[in-house]
Amino acid sequence: MSDKVFCMLAIRLQRTGRKHEPTFRVVLTDSKNGPKSGKYLKNLGWYDTRLKNKAEQLKTDEIKHWVSKGAKLSITLHNFLVNQKIIDGKKLNALPKKTPIKKEVPAEPVSAPAAPVPVPAPVEKAAHTSAPEQETPAVK
Repeated sequence: MSDKVFCMLAIRLQRTGRKHEPTFRVVLTDSKNGPKSGKYLKNLGWYDTRLKNKAEQLKTDEIKHWVSKGAKLSITLHNFLVNQKIIDGKKLNALPKKTPIKKEVPAEPVSAPAAPVPVPAPVEKAAHTSAPEQETPAVK
């Protein structure tokens, strides 16, 4: 038995270049290596965003060879190769999925149970008292 450790190979972009002047290496690397680690197995070309002939810098035959051997392309590199018509396929969405915007439902105020409103008792007319009624004097 051999003690070989099989790793998942990835072909992705590795940023090089100065600040505000990005250039990228297209590298074959172990998928566990971080993009900023600088470790890679093979350099498969380079990509400069400012140049017009973007596909000329890539070793397309080697990229196709490693993809046929099972190496996975990063989403960005896959979309670039589809755009340059190097590989056949459909572009993939590289952006994260949007979460739907939740509409705010106006919350109804939660009130305590209302205390019963006191109803005034019916007022009964007092019984006729013994005091004589005063008549209003006539206006002359």
